[in-house]
Amino acid sequence: MFDTMTLTKVTGAVCGSLLVYLFISWAAEGLYTTSVEGHGGEEVAQAYSIDTGAAEGGETAAAAEGPAFADVFATADVAAGEKVFKKCAACHKVDGNNATGPHLNGVVGRARGSVEGFGYSDGMKSVADAWTPELLEAFLTNPKGYVAGTKMGFAGLPKVEDRANVIAYLASLK
Repeated sequence: MFDTMTLTKVTGAVCGSLLVYLFISWAAEGLYTTSVEGHGGEEVAQAYSIDTGAAEGGETAAAAEGPAFADVFATADVAAGEKVFKKCAACHKVDGNNATGPHLNGVVGRARGSVEGFGYSDGMKSVADAWTPELLEAFLTNPKGYVAGTKMGFAGLPKVEDRANVIAYLASLK
């Protein structure tokens, strides 16, 4: 019953299965790898980003040349800020609970990196000042450029009016 021919067939089947497995593994690795080395050294794009409607580079420069923040903030609209806040609501809550980002109740005037129970980045922990409207405006223009090492993946709000309205809305929350 168990002769040499049967042993040869079983060994051949095991070796053939191993070769098929190795080939499928090699093909899948080639298709699904995300390492830079696997793509000939080219830069790999971030997997998740939040689109704010800003074009690369030019919008930020145009936003910096707009009206002064203090002038726009003096006439900021809280209702418009609540609408713009919907972009922020993907990560931040205003009900006192933390989400992906810390809650933003009372953020204006609160010490930066001070919400209990939220794991801030080292960059945010190293900043000791309280959030003023001017500091929030600078942060919301370009979060990663303002606080190096921040975990916030948001690209920023390019329009000074949007930033002023959102900050006015946040200031109305206590």
